[in-house]
Amino acid sequence: MRILITGSNSGFGKLATLTLARQGHDVIATMRSLEKGTTLLADIAVEGLDVETRQLDVCDPDSIASALADAADIDVLVNNAGFEVQGALEMIDDELMHRQLDTNVLGPLRLIRSVMPAWRERGHGVVVNVSSVVGRATSPFGGAYAASKHALEAMSEALHWEASSAGIRVHVIEPGRFPTTDFGSNIVRPDGWEGSAFETKALSLREALTSLDSGGPSDPQTVADAIALAATNPEAPFRTVVGDDADLIVGAKASMSFEDFEQAMRSTIDWYE
Repeated sequence: MRILITGSNSGFGKLATLTLARQGHDVIATMRSLEKGTTLLADIAVEGLDVETRQLDVCDPDSIASALADAADIDVLVNNAGFEVQGALEMIDDELMHRQLDTNVLGPLRLIRSVMPAWRERGHGVVVNVSSVVGRATSPFGGAYAASKHALEAMSEALHWEASSAGIRVHVIEPGRFPTTDFGSNIVRPDGWEGSAFETKALSLREALTSLDSGGPSDPQTVADAIALAATNPEAPFRTVVGDDADLIVGAKASMSFEDFEQAMRSTIDWYE
């Protein structure tokens, strides 16, 4: 299969690129700046993998048009590129919120629009959208990022209904916390965050959430494996939750009222800020 992955220079995108290439698939690894792909290219060379790299900025329509000019030849689109705005909602201005939604929501939508006409005509294709557990359960100081993932999940559901009759599969991957990835290096915070009372509370929350990491930090390879399965297996479920913490959170929220869920989570992580 010919598979295009966005945000392939690091994290889940890089691991998914290597995983699918090892399986013998024709992988196109894209990233906003090819200069950021040094580590990926080194790993590809060491393993002797056949991976094509392309520059792709999901916020730039011209870049998308160039990278997806051969949409009819691509079998799978993995929307993985994204970043997190972290901070109290009252501190996030319009410009920062727009950046969050432009990358995490409009970015995947632009790519989906780019492939759908050709895919409908030929009668097959797969979209794998990398969401997050916060696409189902929002946490304090993560409202902007969670809003983007809630929107991505809503679009994914709609696309499933709209495109499944045309032979197009849609899947959502929902990872929990994976501290061993370098996603945290891409976190953007609003002006005035550092040293604020909100930052102190956020650090307290981060420490409390470690109680959900049973057995230590989860292996990010499990997310790459879930992406690979969704991309290649027609029997894969629409949603795949990845990580013990994500399983706990999603299961708990689905089984009780919001008020009971709030109390259960506060009690579990011992956080009453």
